[in-house]
Amino acid sequence: MASAAGAGSRGGLGGKLSGAAVALGLLLFLAGFGWAAVSYRPYTVPTSSMAPTIDAGDRVLAQRVDGAKVRRGDVVVFGDKTWVTGSDLVKRVVAVGGDTVACCTDGKLTVDGKPVDEPYLPKGAPAEIQGFGTVKVPEGRLFLLGDERQGSLDSTAHLTDAAGGTVSRSAVVARVDSVVWPMRGMLARPTGFEALGTLSKPGPLPLIEVMIVAGAVLVLAGAAYGPVAAGLGRTRARTGPEPVHAG
Repeated sequence: MASAAGAGSRGGLGGKLSGAAVALGLLLFLAGFGWAAVSYRPYTVPTSSMAPTIDAGDRVLAQRVDGAKVRRGDVVVFGDKTWVTGSDLVKRVVAVGGDTVACCTDGKLTVDGKPVDEPYLPKGAPAEIQGFGTVKVPEGRLFLLGDERQGSLDSTAHLTDAAGGTVSRSAVVARVDSVVWPMRGMLARPTGFEALGTLSKPGPLPLIEVMIVAGAVLVLAGAAYGPVAAGLGRTRARTGPEPVHAG
């Protein structure tokens, strides 16, 4: 009788723990998805102007940010009616207000006279761009280039407009953090711009992913406790107590 009571007590404790695991798991899972929905927007990139970082048709997650927080090296989603109507674009910020950007010195883009290492460019492709001289970026504006320099309709294609090919910070709606389809993961840090100033901090996407995965694991583990415990109980009941042999 004492043994049965002990088993019941253990079963009750196990049931409570499994219920707590399911509740915590659901909380983490739903909180993660809610945080992602508030912080990020999905976007399908229509062209190959950002290849090989992002190819045409890739699905990305872009963190909603204020354009005032954008820094050199960021890959941003923006809308500018002077560039194109009816569609947002994805380009890389290579210079911000007050910078002087030019191409090229020893085959490298320069910002304020400093050559910038750009490992994200296509292998073997030159950084040089036809007809790209020196541009002083006005305050509050951004100079944007595609990683595929030879086939991108970017700031260099709009140098003759009133803003010298630059885009207002207010036109930026999001900053790309990750390519989710095909699953390439987080974008590499644009370390070549570190000598020019602080880089943007990564968004909360890695933490969100941990919350969602941990939540799913807890829900599955907690939900599995009941059937597993019941199966073990039935096994013990069929086998019965081990026989005791006299010495």
